[in-house]
Amino acid sequence: MSSNDAGAAPRPLIELTLRGVLLGALLTVLFTAANVYLGLKLGITFATSIPAAVISMAILKFFRDSSIQENNIVQTIASAAGTLSAIIFVLPGLIMIGWWTGFPYWLSVAIIAIGGILGVMYSVPLRRALVTGSDLPYPEGVAAAEVLKVGAGVGGAEENRRGLNAILASSLVSAGYFILSKLKLVAETASHAFRAGPTATAVSGNFSMALIGVGHLVGMAVGIAMIVGLLISWLGIVPYWSTDPALVSASGGDLETLVGTAFREKARIIGAGVIGIAAIWTLLKILGPIVRGIREAMAANQARGAGQALDITERDLPISIVAGTIVASMIPIFLLLYSFAASGPIGADPTLTVILSLMYILGAGIVIASVTGYMAGLIGASNSPVSGVGILSVLGISLILAAIYGSVDESATRALVAFALFVTAIIFGIATISNDNLQDLKTGQLVGATPWKQQVALVLGVVFGSLVIPPILDLLNTAFGFVGAPGAGENALAAPQAALISTIAQGVLGRNLDWSLIGTGVAIGAVVILIDELLRKNTAKYSLPALAVGLGIYLPMELTLLVPLGALIGWLYNRWAERQANPAFAERIGTLMATGLIVGESLMGVLFAAIVAGAERAGSADSANVLAVIEEQWWAVPIGFALFAGSIAWLYSRIRGQADLPISPDAAGDVTAAPR
Repeated sequence: MSSNDAGAAPRPLIELTLRGVLLGALLTVLFTAANVYLGLKLGITFATSIPAAVISMAILKFFRDSSIQENNIVQTIASAAGTLSAIIFVLPGLIMIGWWTGFPYWLSVAIIAIGGILGVMYSVPLRRALVTGSDLPYPEGVAAAEVLKVGAGVGGAEENRRGLNAILASSLVSAGYFILSKLKLVAETASHAFRAGPTATAVSGNFSMALIGVGHLVGMAVGIAMIVGLLISWLGIVPYWSTDPALVSASGGDLETLVGTAFREKARIIGAGVIGIAAIWTLLKILGPIVRGIREAMAANQARGAGQALDITERDLPISIVAGTIVASMIPIFLLLYSFAASGPIGADPTLTVILSLMYILGAGIVIASVTGYMAGLIGASNSPVSGVGILSVLGISLILAAIYGSVDESATRALVAFALFVTAIIFGIATISNDNLQDLKTGQLVGATPWKQQVALVLGVVFGSLVIPPILDLLNTAFGFVGAPGAGENALAAPQAALISTIAQGVLGRNLDWSLIGTGVAIGAVVILIDELLRKNTAKYSLPALAVGLGIYLPMELTLLVPLGALIGWLYNRWAERQANPAFAERIGTLMATGLIVGESLMGVLFAAIVAGAERAGSADSANVLAVIEEQWWAVPIGFALFAGSIAWLYSRIRGQADLPISPDAAGDVTAAPR
């Protein structure tokens, strides 16, 4: 190296750029539109981080000075906006109860933007508590970081060649199965309802390779806890309620309807109770790290003010800006609530109700940001039961309103329900963004990003998303409407989560909610918490995370069954990797292969959403099955099962062969395994 080179200033890090922001904004429009549509029609959304990272790398590679950190900013913006689209789990409720007939643009933008920005601000001190100071696995954050690293060529040449090969192979297999399932050539799901004596239950699974990948990344503790939750739900709660005379009568003798109703109306409410008590306990446990994170953020702010240089990976938004933004946000929230409360029983004297609601948003926001961030670290943002948090949020504000106004007539109840949904929508924005932000910040930690630049990107993502979501919602409402809303047609969108949250609010304020279900969930959660604490105290490596048990109870079996299976497969693979000559590389290439399972399905999810939306605009009568080349056949399940299992077995066998091959010291590079 020449003396001039040695004395040269380090090259500035290319990270938060105009082109990256513009690309993130473009991806925001595409992904948010797809997520809003799929969420309302099918009740599911897809994770946008990894597809955004892949597309960003494909485009920015044409610029010579692009960097891994710049690609990370693009995926941060797009994933924040894509995640914010989960506001559809609340806002359509205002249409369903007949309070709104459309989505007022600027009012909707304000609700979404303020809640989302609060979510970003709340998550700033949480980064130190739940990301840098935690051993949570953050499966999607790790997966996105691995994709970015391989794309940027981090590590030795041979390691990167094998890593890229691992991601490509599993991505293609995952995408291939997804396509075959949409063509109806293989089964997408398998389910069977059956009787066990006088009771009934069911078993179901989604042939999703992404769920196997998520399971590999989250580990066995979470996998076992989810199995426990599944057993409680499907061997306990559902069979018990399947004998209820009212449910039996309502099912009309159809076994699948009976089991599905028992799960939706009973098990999910109990699961929400488990999640509630587990969330409170989790908050109490992480309160110390959160306070420490706030102190560290204040100390960093003072050090920065004194002119001390901080490592770029420790530079958050100044805590003074964070606190100031949170306080300043209370002003527009107060005005929004005051304006919204102008009619109905609140309108006579809104001040007390609005102030209490404001305090509730402030306090509940802190709790929910912490809990949803923890859930993202535990099982991933796309698998977190954010709608369960919505249930708890609407329960809280509904109880406050019920305590203030007591028993009122039907018209007044509807006004109170609308106000409860309005408050919940703001809190839900906090929940969804906190759930996604910490996943993104984990990715940033692994790729050497600057936290404050990511946090700015997150705010930009919120702004872009809040501008895009309302017109999409209004378009879909005008074209189709929502099930249960006045004037809804036969092609109305189901919006299942919004319907459930609205029903909870109506149950509390109409005085007909079955509180015994919530109480049962709290009792189950308390027992699980006790078992978890005993395991942690008396063993070095065993635990039973109560939140994960709650997930197993609350989420449908078809969305969770394969996560524990993936955790078992990943555990067996990692035990094998520990015995290899280069265990760190063997484990990392397994992580990359699991990442590919998520990548392939995520990219196909984006493409499929676009195809469905196009088919709907073209007047398709069955847009959800637009790719189907044949009707559903009985043989699709056994063939799908065989192909799915064989593909997973082949991929793991193949990756073991890749991991077992020696790497020369010159080509090895940095083979440090990704943190777990």
